[in-house]
Amino acid sequence: MLLREVEYARPETIDEAVRLLSSREDARALAGGQSLVNVMKIRVAAPELVVDLNRIEELRGISAAADGSLVLGAMVTYDELIRSDAVRAARPILGEVALTIADVQVRNRGTVGGNLCVNDPTNHLPPLMATTGATMTIRSLEAERTVSSDEFFLGVYLTAVTPGEMLTRVTVPALAPGESDGWASVTLGKDGTGIVNVAATVAAGQARIAIGCVSAVPVVVEAEADEVSVRKAVADADLDPPSDVHASADFRRHLAQVLAWRAVGQALERTGA
Repeated sequence: MLLREVEYARPETIDEAVRLLSSREDARALAGGQSLVNVMKIRVAAPELVVDLNRIEELRGISAAADGSLVLGAMVTYDELIRSDAVRAARPILGEVALTIADVQVRNRGTVGGNLCVNDPTNHLPPLMATTGATMTIRSLEAERTVSSDEFFLGVYLTAVTPGEMLTRVTVPALAPGESDGWASVTLGKDGTGIVNVAATVAAGQARIAIGCVSAVPVVVEAEADEVSVRKAVADADLDPPSDVHASADFRRHLAQVLAWRAVGQALERTGA
């Protein structure tokens, strides 16, 4: 289906982009285009103005902050996460999980900021940000603010980024001594959409677990890092998964327990526990 007529802008600075996004009630930012272009094609979205962020160098690049945290520009691609030495040194789980997203074409175009701002419940990165303690920096015409992952994801396709604002960077703490991450997922095919995704971070015998595909936002639970405690914490959590042709709600709840322990177990293996 052909796209409807839309105004198109390609700014070269964050300031210009924010000004453009604030100039129309229904302006939308275009990052990798993996989601927005598709929903525009089927007329689910029809923005008045599309603001293409691909020329803004300020939104690119991966760097290390003074405290060792990773600073990811919102336009960093999945492929850049995979290839980054800085990511491998500070938080290798980011590149490992990015390597499981879709296919090479998508990984070359899809971006960190796009994945997070779309906040599809099946997306890979929201659970990772929830367990790693990432923070998101959001820019408007008036100010810049930083929100935690717990505050960023608000609902299906809904985040703390409001009209006229844009996500500019994501800061992910480096692994602390004795801390490690794990990931487990069941997908539709090798690189398909997740039926359930689980990220886990383990430190000092405690696990922080984030479950995707079972609610509008990642469901975060904490437990002692043993199988009985992990399964009980997930079973007691407020999971509200859908039932569809791929899996029933009850099966997704069961998978959440199984995958939570797999993710925690992987993290424990990496700590040598």
